[in-house]
Amino acid sequence: MSASLRTITYKSFFGFVFVIMLVNSAMATQSFRQRASADQLLTPEDIESDVKAEIEFGRVVAARILGKYKLSEDYPLTKYVTLVGRALALNSNRPELIFHFGVLETKDINAYTAPGGYVFVTRGALNLMQDENELAGVLAHEIAHVTEMHIVEELDIKGTSSGVGGGLARIFGSAAETTRVAFEQVIDKAVSLLFREGLNKLDEFEADQVGTMLSANSGYDPSALYRYLQRLKQYKGEQTAIVSKTHPSFNDRLIELANLSKEESLSGLNTKIDVNRFNSIVKK
Repeated sequence: MSASLRTITYKSFFGFVFVIMLVNSAMATQSFRQRASADQLLTPEDIESDVKAEIEFGRVVAARILGKYKLSEDYPLTKYVTLVGRALALNSNRPELIFHFGVLETKDINAYTAPGGYVFVTRGALNLMQDENELAGVLAHEIAHVTEMHIVEELDIKGTSSGVGGGLARIFGSAAETTRVAFEQVIDKAVSLLFREGLNKLDEFEADQVGTMLSANSGYDPSALYRYLQRLKQYKGEQTAIVSKTHPSFNDRLIELANLSKEESLSGLNTKIDVNRFNSIVKK
């Protein structure tokens, strides 16, 4: 994994109140563990094993993504995307994960997420954005795929023996050919979901909704993803081929987002995000 994806610690980020975020994260941690224990009767050791398997699995999927697209070496841009992404992740319900963000050097307009907190946005997607709010909206959508465990649940990724792979924690430490083949098959399926088949449509709608609320709770304009999708809908070209193939129609997504805005009274929220930093870093 590139050094640009390593954990970066910063003393501050654009005036966000970290104390509030940490309290939210602590509450979210408790909620996540309570939900997992209640639904699946998991022990703390089971939960830790499942999270570890998710991270290890996601790392391999992320490597496959980087095998298809080159990772940007533009440090200021990567740092900026990481700061925005980390600010959003602090308000998510998965504080046990360390999120990693990167920019892919391709004109394709898309963003990708691997389980465990590996999030990538393409240069083409960044070029289509108009401000930081839209960047946050796209990143929040991808973060939501992780927090709601869409690929994890689709492929039954677990560290315990009840998982589809016979327990990824065991597979990672095994040299047996049968376990290696089983692991590769699950990885291939995850990659196919990202590049060819797409996730369940309901998962995509949920990522839009959860991501929009995450953006709003992080101080960003909750209508930004809607604006971005409107612009993407009008864009014509091969660069949108994958996102169009692997996601619900733009019309359906826009309708769902409009309904969410009405139900949650999101319109007219006052957000003050510096537009100059986006233009100076992304549009330079």
